[in-house]
Amino acid sequence: MRRIADAMLTDAAAMPRPPAVDSTPLAIEARGLVKRFDDTLAVDGIDIAVPEGAIYGILGPNGAGKTTTLRMLLGIIDPDEGVRRVFGHDRPHEIARLIGYLPEERGLYPSMRCDEAIAFMGALRGLPLAEGKRRGRALLEEHGLGHAVDRKIRALSKGMAQTVQLLGTLVHHPRLVVFDEPFSGLDALNQGKLERMIRRLAENGTTVIFSTHVIHHAERLCNDVAIIANGKVPYAGSVDAARDRIPAQVRLETRDGDGAWLRALPPGTERESKAGGGHFWYFPLPETGIERLMRDLIEGEAGVLSFSVERAGLHDAFVEIAGEAAARALDADAQDTVPA
Repeated sequence: MRRIADAMLTDAAAMPRPPAVDSTPLAIEARGLVKRFDDTLAVDGIDIAVPEGAIYGILGPNGAGKTTTLRMLLGIIDPDEGVRRVFGHDRPHEIARLIGYLPEERGLYPSMRCDEAIAFMGALRGLPLAEGKRRGRALLEEHGLGHAVDRKIRALSKGMAQTVQLLGTLVHHPRLVVFDEPFSGLDALNQGKLERMIRRLAENGTTVIFSTHVIHHAERLCNDVAIIANGKVPYAGSVDAARDRIPAQVRLETRDGDGAWLRALPPGTERESKAGGGHFWYFPLPETGIERLMRDLIEGEAGVLSFSVERAGLHDAFVEIAGEAAARALDADAQDTVPA
């Protein structure tokens, strides 16, 4: 009975929740963004809305249009059609001091010292050099690189250099941080550190938007995602709502395999008998919930051994929304970027 009670709690968590009324102001709003490069349509009518303080992911395979979209949102390039606003401004480059941007193409001046490199990146966003150097030293100490303050960039390991560039993105205390494929090239330890940093930024009220082709980062971190494939966004919304597009599945284990209680199972139930006795049953979670089903199983003496509700993951939702070809490309990209 404890398993059944636990299953009921799991079921309640898996059921779709009614949409909340949200009046949170938007950090980023984009409607109908289109971008062409010669004869190539890179982005085709993208709509995105990012609430302030959110962790927002743009999820898709390489070449889907993620980087082009981010650059348009930031005002680095202009869209051919559509509008975008950052904190209400339709010229994002004019409020660059409010934004931190880490591009996919990493690069620092190799002859600069670590604190100088961080201060220089802050100066590009309006932070005085002396204050940038002071903050840079404090950030390096905070992130375990105090010993490298005076080292030149060329003397750093790849991981250390990536950390320095990341700190330079944050040194001016931006309200919005945009990361383009921030986890690429990082080992598991540094990926975990970056995830924790992103969570801390959001906890302090900073809006974080990042692109990725690695689903588990988006699933663990994001409130909302935009799924992008072939320059289009077939879905933009909460991670929960994306997963709820696929009905939760029930896995039932019974001692008995026959009886009047079988009528309680929905049409299309799949059955798997175990060697040595016992049976597994698989079927979508009934829209009416599990209470009536459990009552029929218990009263019918089905001999319930276990009962669990398995909710679809974001990868399953991506396949459902973007299609199998896009999902295969996404998986291939993720495999290619696993550090050796």
